[in-house]
Amino acid sequence: MERAAGVLLSITSLPSKYGIGCFSKEAYQFVDWLKGAGQEYWQILPLGPTGFGDSPYASFSTFAGNPYFIDLETLIKDGLLTEAECDQVDFGDDEQSIDYEKIYSGRYKLLRKAFERSDINADKEYQEFVKKHSSWLEDYTLFMAVKSHYEGKPWYQWPDDIRNREAKAVEEHREKLGSEIEFQKFMQYLFFTQWFKLRAYANENGIKMIGDIPIYLAYDSSDVWANPELFYLDEKHDPYEVAGVPPDGFSPTGQLWGNPLYKWEYHKETGYSWWAERMRSCFDLYDIVRIDHFRGFDEYYSVPFGEDTAINGKWNKGPGVEIFKEIEKKIGKRPVIAEDLGYVNESLKKLVDDSGFPGMKVIEFGFDERDSGYATDYLPHNYDYNSVAYTGTHDNPTLVGWWDEITEKEQQMVRDYLGDYYTPEDKLYIPMIGAIMRSSSKLCIVQMQDYLGLDSSTRMNVPSSVGKNWRWRLQFSQLTDELQTRIKSVTELCGRLKK
Repeated sequence: MERAAGVLLSITSLPSKYGIGCFSKEAYQFVDWLKGAGQEYWQILPLGPTGFGDSPYASFSTFAGNPYFIDLETLIKDGLLTEAECDQVDFGDDEQSIDYEKIYSGRYKLLRKAFERSDINADKEYQEFVKKHSSWLEDYTLFMAVKSHYEGKPWYQWPDDIRNREAKAVEEHREKLGSEIEFQKFMQYLFFTQWFKLRAYANENGIKMIGDIPIYLAYDSSDVWANPELFYLDEKHDPYEVAGVPPDGFSPTGQLWGNPLYKWEYHKETGYSWWAERMRSCFDLYDIVRIDHFRGFDEYYSVPFGEDTAINGKWNKGPGVEIFKEIEKKIGKRPVIAEDLGYVNESLKKLVDDSGFPGMKVIEFGFDERDSGYATDYLPHNYDYNSVAYTGTHDNPTLVGWWDEITEKEQQMVRDYLGDYYTPEDKLYIPMIGAIMRSSSKLCIVQMQDYLGLDSSTRMNVPSSVGKNWRWRLQFSQLTDELQTRIKSVTELCGRLKK
């Protein structure tokens, strides 16, 4: 029985020269470091283009890539930019935190210069890329060009003719915005070319990439604008109801996500063909795909459009295991991780079992005095082989931060479970990592912040908040030889080192 280990680190969190992690030489160096640490997996967050709030889970497209990840140093080597031009741009002065406003203001100006100097239309590989990806690329690039033309407004605030994709309006905008459309295609070509090169390097060095897709799409996305028939929208293309989760111990008003909901009966009639293409594109990008909010395929929570909170929502039945059977018929059996966290009922457990996908186990969830004791499903000795063990996800505090947030009673529960009464509080993350590494789960993923023993100032996301998320960046000085040796040692000791 082979077991393996990996690290969770967003591409944005990589160190690099120009303000945000990207497909630069530092990404290749991180692959080398992971290999030296005995890791087989690198889990990242979604790679799509982001908008307001900078969340990778609210992208302008489920198929496109984020231009922020394009490596500017490669463009310098290719003669499309100069080092002086890049150095003149203010990308922020904090190497440990991303300044998204400055990234937005500066990076696109540089990419446009590179485009204007590129003579890209003479590139045969570019032409092949455009043809291969036309099924989504044409809609996405028009969407982004029109959005830019209307000063960033969401599509549902555009003039009615282009909002509703009337044929004449679409043609007029394609002609009027031709140069901007080509610029958008150029950036997608660079993104995919650089990403596939990085992924190939990782694979050649024994590192598999785990990608992440949200179940829902942003309302302001090219996918919803171009394919309204996939969603519960009225004749004006406004949603009838939107996604969220109900009130719970963490939020008395629930979480109102605002995503349009899928018209599942339409998807069923079409054999879930759009979903099959979505998953196929994901497996072009990644070796394994983690589906966020897997519960939504069993039951989904809908809130009337226009509500201020999620209190007045209701549960509805999702497509169940049928969708995954249909997808498998179309693209074959592929490795998926089901994010089955949150309120887990019997029907969700059955869906995960029927799908055959491994679910997720987060050790932080195992200790909650509100549950009158241990949440035994999340205690490492109960993890089954077909699961993926985590210290936490992008939505959780770091282990060090979590320890500071929990009650004294919960802290005592942790001590009792670990049988550890002497390790200093600021070092307890080490035996907690050891606990999930020793579990039976076939894969164990540890956030980079947890291996580093960092507090929650480095947390990636606080759900239902905007403005300070997705910003933390790693420094290469933190990737010491001592840490690499310690990670490899625990990986080998716990039987997760590849033989």
